[in-house]
Amino acid sequence: MKILLIEDDQNISALLSTTLSAHSYVVDAIADGLAGLDLATQWSYDLILLDVLLPTLNGIEVCRRLRAQDCQTPILMLTVKDSNEDVVVGLDAGADDYVAKSCDLSQLLARVRALLRRRRSGSISLSPVLTWGQLRLDPVSAQVTYNQKAIPLRPKEYNLLELFLRNPQRLLSRTVIIDRLWSIEQTPVEGSVTNLIKDLRHRLKSAGMEPDLIETVYGLGYRLKVAPEQDRGTRRCKELENRFKQAILV
Repeated sequence: MKILLIEDDQNISALLSTTLSAHSYVVDAIADGLAGLDLATQWSYDLILLDVLLPTLNGIEVCRRLRAQDCQTPILMLTVKDSNEDVVVGLDAGADDYVAKSCDLSQLLARVRALLRRRRSGSISLSPVLTWGQLRLDPVSAQVTYNQKAIPLRPKEYNLLELFLRNPQRLLSRTVIIDRLWSIEQTPVEGSVTNLIKDLRHRLKSAGMEPDLIETVYGLGYRLKVAPEQDRGTRRCKELENRFKQAILV
């Protein structure tokens, strides 16, 4: 999951970036309102953490402009100003939630998770746990298991697996993967995606996972294969459908 952090206080920005990264989020941090607005409109983010008092363009105006452009990305306002009036102004501007900088990091992380769950509530699966056969990824605990045994993954490996599980059967190009897994401050070298795919496959196989869940579409990218149970179910449905058609013809 990728988060845009628009915060001009370097100490707070560094603390939040480190905390979010430690919880397997990819973070783009920017200290300027206009620059943050440009990033939010040009790139895809799962959530925006937005300070109110920003240089060049304040957070309230950034929020208003994003909503005016029909940006549906959840926005969590983050500020030292937490009076009722300030909260009302922020929410009326289009923010989804409002939290004071003085709050505990655990509370902020909980609000981030809540907004991300709310955004996914309109998707195919309402379950916060992502599965593929016996493989399970829990975004809340950031734990991955196979046959109920934990699989230790590096942050990028975890993010890649989550990206595939959230986009079943969608073809993901190298460009899309780089955009979702690397921050704007990072510069992946040639072959970074290939090596990351290889590392994830090795980790899963070492954990006893025999079927390879990633399909390579040469020259185009990668996608998640159909899970074994789903594949068997699909074949069974087709078999029953063929029997039904044959029975009608008889």
